[in-house]
Amino acid sequence: MQLGAFSVSLAVKDLAASKAFYQALGFEAFGGTEEHNYLIMKNGETLIGLFQGMFEGTMLTFNPGWDQSAAEVTPFEDVRDIKTKLIAQGIEVSQEQGGESGPASFVATDPDGNPVLIDQHR
Repeated sequence: MQLGAFSVSLAVKDLAASKAFYQALGFEAFGGTEEHNYLIMKNGETLIGLFQGMFEGTMLTFNPGWDQSAAEVTPFEDVRDIKTKLIAQGIEVSQEQGGESGPASFVATDPDGNPVLIDQHR
């Protein structure tokens, strides 16, 4: 199963403070906007998403169709195909969004309660 780009998504209380902290660790703003309360920070091939007021806790995030630099990968495994495979293995999915093609997403929760977001942007 090809899940695409990987990042850790963090719920933060103060986006500016979190941005400064991760910049001190060598991360640079790569995507998102502070005006929309989120930033994607990058250090080498490592991605961290900082999200203020969007969700609670930490989430693992995969983006089918993207590499670690958000460049399109072709071919790629569609999010709906990934979802079908997981359901066939008895894994429950929730928070499904999107139609029959194009952008879509869902969340699977691991046995310890950690949410895993599969979020396709194209």
